[in-house]
Amino acid sequence: MLHMTLRWFGPNHDTVPLNYIRQIPGVEGVITTLYDIPAGEVWPSERIRELKAEVEAAGLKILGIESVNIHDAIKIGNEDRERYIDNYIETLRNLGKEGITTVCYNFMPVFDWTRTDLAKERPDGSTVFAYDEEIVRSIDPQTLFDHTTASSEGFLMPGWEPERLAKIKDLFEAYKEVDEKTLFDNLVYFLKRIRPVAEEYDIKMAIHPDDPVWPVFGLPRIITGLDKVKKLMKAVDAPFNGVTFCTGSFGTNPKNDLPEMIRALEGRIHFAHIRNLEHVEEGVFEESAHLSRDGSFDLYEIVKALHDIGFDGPVRPDHGRMIWDEVAMPGYGLYDRALGAMYILGLEEAIVKNQEMKNA
Repeated sequence: MLHMTLRWFGPNHDTVPLNYIRQIPGVEGVITTLYDIPAGEVWPSERIRELKAEVEAAGLKILGIESVNIHDAIKIGNEDRERYIDNYIETLRNLGKEGITTVCYNFMPVFDWTRTDLAKERPDGSTVFAYDEEIVRSIDPQTLFDHTTASSEGFLMPGWEPERLAKIKDLFEAYKEVDEKTLFDNLVYFLKRIRPVAEEYDIKMAIHPDDPVWPVFGLPRIITGLDKVKKLMKAVDAPFNGVTFCTGSFGTNPKNDLPEMIRALEGRIHFAHIRNLEHVEEGVFEESAHLSRDGSFDLYEIVKALHDIGFDGPVRPDHGRMIWDEVAMPGYGLYDRALGAMYILGLEEAIVKNQEMKNA
């Protein structure tokens, strides 16, 4: 069963109030975070309890955290990583004590995700995130950071924290010796260190795929497709170690067969982001409405694959188009994400009823 959620960035960081989310039929809870706590710092128990109480007062549940960001020292594997892993373990313990047991995270160097346009106009007049590899090749990282910040409508975009990226040249210097193998080994080391606390509190760690799934500015990518995910699952072969199945990230590579990947990862998908995008040409894509025919993905087959493997976890419609003159964080308005949630739940209902009729 799909447990539908919306991402909510917390008080003072999100234009969408919890009572609006509560009014979307079928939405059970939110995926949230303590947005103001920098990567590497411990999340205090009091802050977690306050956040949980606010969500529950609105008639919703916290069904996952996205994200407890991982400090660059852990990804790089330098001498400071032990301290930051210890802090991460303490945060997981504090979350576990409050019954919050799904944590989405990523292990991407420098940028959590990359787009060259946050307001690409679609034929219907809506605007979406878009990516063009030729643009990336023609600019430097600082230019991309400046452009993303300027296009964010005054909102702090997740993964583009100014206090960290203000030192973007230093970050690239720190990562210059980190290749794909080193990054993967550092991820495995991190997962082995946090395993005891994750298993003690039944916390599911759900790694988010790289976005896009190819190197950007020469930075390595390690979670890009089925083979790479299976490699990680084998390296730390325990149920807590799983994946956030993000169709829009894995799907940046049109060779990734999304329904096939879902079936191959049965039991290791802890969380799902379900959205659509349109492949324009190689290295060029733009996000679209969730409706299958508006993009390149067959969302019916994606939802059916999740149903077929007995997936019983949180999902969210991920990004949405900006529509109807809504003013909000790009990609995270209310209107189109609500439409997406209802479309996904409608697909699930049709799939379930069709199965019931077959079994009658």
